[in-house]
Amino acid sequence: MKILVTGGAGFIGANFVHQTVEERPDAEVTVLDKLTYAGNRASLAGSGDRVTLVQGDIADADTVDPLVAESDIVVHFAAESHNDNSLNDPSPFVRTNLVGTFTLLEAVRRHGVRYHHISTDEVYGDLDLDDPQRFTELTQYNPSSPYSSTKAGSDLLVRAWVRSFNVPATISNCSNNYGPYQHIEKFIPRQITNVIDGIRPKLYGAGQNVRDWIHVRDHNRAVWTIIERGRIGETYLIGADGEQNNKEVVELILELMGREASEYDLVADRPGHDLRYAIDSTRLREELGWRPEFRDFRSGLADTIAWYEENESWWRPQKAAVEAAYAAQGQ
Repeated sequence: MKILVTGGAGFIGANFVHQTVEERPDAEVTVLDKLTYAGNRASLAGSGDRVTLVQGDIADADTVDPLVAESDIVVHFAAESHNDNSLNDPSPFVRTNLVGTFTLLEAVRRHGVRYHHISTDEVYGDLDLDDPQRFTELTQYNPSSPYSSTKAGSDLLVRAWVRSFNVPATISNCSNNYGPYQHIEKFIPRQITNVIDGIRPKLYGAGQNVRDWIHVRDHNRAVWTIIERGRIGETYLIGADGEQNNKEVVELILELMGREASEYDLVADRPGHDLRYAIDSTRLREELGWRPEFRDFRSGLADTIAWYEENESWWRPQKAAVEAAYAAQGQ
């Protein structure tokens, strides 16, 4: 089985590559990654000789087409995904998330290759903090940032190519991932590495914004479940009932790392900051039989903290530049 993984040197994609190699001895994986700041060759270290890394742009048809032609499955993780960056400059998000997805869809259409599209719950916008509802596959799209709007557009492209051209594709929209190999610009690894460095964590606003957290290994197990058992043309939401507000997450990180839970600072909220995400993964669980392994956010977070403590050589080269960029924004 030959698998093309776009964005496979990024956070979720690299974890997917490692899990695939570990669990599927017949799999040969080609990673296509542009190796921007969010992609890291070191994230694929130790993945073995069944993994080939190709540096390239998913929006470049001459690069994409021959790789798709040699593949049995394309799993599309590659995306520009940082909300703050999308507010500063939306153009890379349009190119990667929209033009890149179009380029891949045209290639799988030409060669008749199975395609799975990784997306986000942010395409649905946000929910009120006291709203009992959660996102489902029928929730109307209501994106609020250049990032989430380009991801919503890419989802709609996939649906159109399934209906118009019979492309054999599925889509998954997942809640917020955490775990090994996540870039330290992101919320959880930034706070963990700050505590390691003796820097007080920082929270946007009052820290009441809620995210629905899922360990990256559980996300990737769900992706394989959908690839193998999902119905073509369908969308599945992936979530592990991990709702926590940002204040609770920071306080738990501090507690697990032996610090006082109050040792953090509040900073100005970011524009358009979504209030709450919450995933209803009933279809995935009932139709395909998936269940998360990390059902306790505390244990998953402790596992993640341990990884960052034990793998400083992976994240240390990025730390100074990330903190300098945040400091320039007053964050």
